Amino acid sequence: MPQTLHIYYFSGTGNAKNVATRIHLKAAEYGVNSCISDLSQIDRKNIPAPAEDEEIGFVSPTHGFNFPPVTMYFILRFPRTKCKNRVFVVNTRAGMKMGKFFLPGLSGIALWLAVIALWFKGYEIVGLRSVDLPSNWISLHPGLREKVVLSIQERCNAITDQFAGDMFSGKRNYRALYDIVQDVLVCPVAVLYFFIGRVFLAKTFFVNSKCNNCDVCVKGCPVQAIKKVSNQPYWTFKCESCMKCMNTCSQRAIETGHGYVFGLLYLINTVGAVVFWKYFSKFELFTEYGTVSYILHQLVDAALTLLLFMIGYRLIHYLKRLVILKQIIEYTSLTRYVFWRRYKFDKYKKK
Repeated sequence: MPQTLHIYYFSGTGNAKNVATRIHLKAAEYGVNSCISDLSQIDRKNIPAPAEDEEIGFVSPTHGFNFPPVTMYFILRFPRTKCKNRVFVVNTRAGMKMGKFFLPGLSGIALWLAVIALWFKGYEIVGLRSVDLPSNWISLHPGLREKVVLSIQERCNAITDQFAGDMFSGKRNYRALYDIVQDVLVCPVAVLYFFIGRVFLAKTFFVNSKCNNCDVCVKGCPVQAIKKVSNQPYWTFKCESCMKCMNTCSQRAIETGHGYVFGLLYLINTVGAVVFWKYFSKFELFTEYGTVSYILHQLVDAALTLLLFMIGYRLIHYLKRLVILKQIIEYTSLTRYVFWRRYKFDKYKKK
């Protein structure tokens, strides 16, 4: 049994924070001296080495079948150990529910990269667990209904308590290994998301006319990814799509620009790409048939789309001062409408 425990967590809307907190509280029942640290609030460059008898826990959400870079970079910087300290890793995933059936999310490479890094640093991996708390990716779907949220949370609280009990009884729990087949299958998507998807999604947020410049989103962003440009919140490439800003804005002023995203992509692929390839198709490398030429063509196409989309996002942010354009952007966003619910763990948890 561990004598002391230090849990590190990163959380946007509270799912991972809840898991970390429950494990932290459970430790007291087993006489384990425990402390908990929010990765967004600590010095991630000067990490103290664990004590000889200290167990370490990492709890983080899964974004695009990865751990967010803020979590992964922290684990990569984590000090090596000569004492073979015990360590467990937990990821929260996008849980859903269909009727009476609970639908799991996918971990992808989230757990496995962390495990490999910690194993090479000399740690003893004693726990791997995925917890399917309510999906909070409001850019893609409305928040789940309250009844569904509460049932998922109740189930996951029991799972977390059982996992914590195993850790504090000196046992091992590798339940996440059951999902390794589907995790391997989505690895290519996870890699694409890390290098392309998260950059693209960082440029889909905007504020509507309800924004009162309270700057809560700017100050509350866990990774300081929001800054003020032209006196409006502006999302930089540091954004991890943790959804904290959109889900906690009291004015519901933060939205995803579904309309302008599809509009920009249409223009890029019908005008930008045509003009680009009209010139570059003259080069022999792009006219040859073969695997290398095809892959190169796709990579250039993806890079071009991303570059033009970034330029378009900055331009739209500037042109939003035009009333007509601003109204078009706002009314073509699904997140504007009442049925597109928000999600935050503390809003629904039982008292």
